[in-house]
Amino acid sequence: MKNLSYDSKPQSLNTLFFLMAQYGPMAVIPLDLICRDYFSHLPPDKFLRKASLGELPIPIIRMEGSQKCHKGVHILDLAGYIDSRRDAATKEYHQMHGVVG
Repeated sequence: MKNLSYDSKPQSLNTLFFLMAQYGPMAVIPLDLICRDYFSHLPPDKFLRKASLGELPIPIIRMEGSQKCHKGVHILDLAGYIDSRRDAATKEYHQMHGVVG
């Protein structure tokens, strides 16, 4: 699995800044907002299950040890995930259309 940690490339900075504009001053974005905005096909419980099983390579933050505690994704991890999906899409596009570089 690719490391999704935050990268300081200009692309990553742009993604981070857009997320900061979208979510305001939140370091941890609640799962319901992430599902609403980026995973509309998944309810938060299914998103959490897929992330816990490693089917979605994005770390989930639990604010306490309880199962009922607040859960979310750190804004840097969300930016890294979005950028990794863009990189994969760009690579696929280049391969399909014979684009070099």
